[in-house]
Amino acid sequence: MPIDGPIPDWLFSATAIATVFAVMFSLGLAISLGDFRAAWRQPGLMLKGLFSVLVAAPAMALIVTRIANLERPVEIGIVLMAIAPGAPVALRRSLSAGGHRGFAPALQIAVALLAVLAIPLWIAGLDHVYGGNASVDPRHLARQVFIAQLLPLGLGMLVRHLKETLAESLGARLARITTLLLVILAVLALLNVWRTVADAGLHATFAIVATTALILACGHLLGGPDPATRTALAVVSAARNPGLALLVAAVNQADPRIVATVLAYLIISALTITPYVVWRRHVAPPPG
Repeated sequence: MPIDGPIPDWLFSATAIATVFAVMFSLGLAISLGDFRAAWRQPGLMLKGLFSVLVAAPAMALIVTRIANLERPVEIGIVLMAIAPGAPVALRRSLSAGGHRGFAPALQIAVALLAVLAIPLWIAGLDHVYGGNASVDPRHLARQVFIAQLLPLGLGMLVRHLKETLAESLGARLARITTLLLVILAVLALLNVWRTVADAGLHATFAIVATTALILACGHLLGGPDPATRTALAVVSAARNPGLALLVAAVNQADPRIVATVLAYLIISALTITPYVVWRRHVAPPPG
């Protein structure tokens, strides 16, 4: 969906695609299959994680937006982001904050796969709430999830599995490149949407901050006694996927104010998560 900003759509899209692919591939290079498999030995914790990301987050967004009594397009934009889980950068932020190196990737992959089913189900339910007729083809969601997340992450994990020394060498080089790409993408995004964020207003900003904070708290509380799994679940829960949200908006020719709210949510939520990430990084035990 075109974004009304000074940066050409093709440049922003190309930078976003390259950045997400590089980030997910780089993360895959660092994931041990042994740690990844071990994460599935805690099915109760994984179910709590999926509940937090796929059920609790949208429910809290609905509650907050109803209490805030927002304009309908703003409310829908916030809820649309809340039903779109699995932001690609969530895994990087989670791991950088001390998230569990086995549980965080396992949860991210499970969420990405289940989003293909969860989003259409939430949309069908929200149609009754808002009296709408929105829909989305799960195949469109699956294609975006596969290309943006599963393919590069899987390729990175495969390289590590086949040749660990090569993975470590590539990972060290890509770490600096992905950091630079993320900075460039952040600058381009801010240039494109700063006016949208500024125009969101205090009412909508408060609702987005409150929604994000509640989702963070929910994930933290459900993350179990291990600080690393608490961090992983909180960040993966709170970081929503603007790509999937904008895809749903584009397919349904959404009101421009809904799209504007999605973009505002992206920036405001990222800023809201940052203090939590800094805190968890500070209290995380040293590696090894």
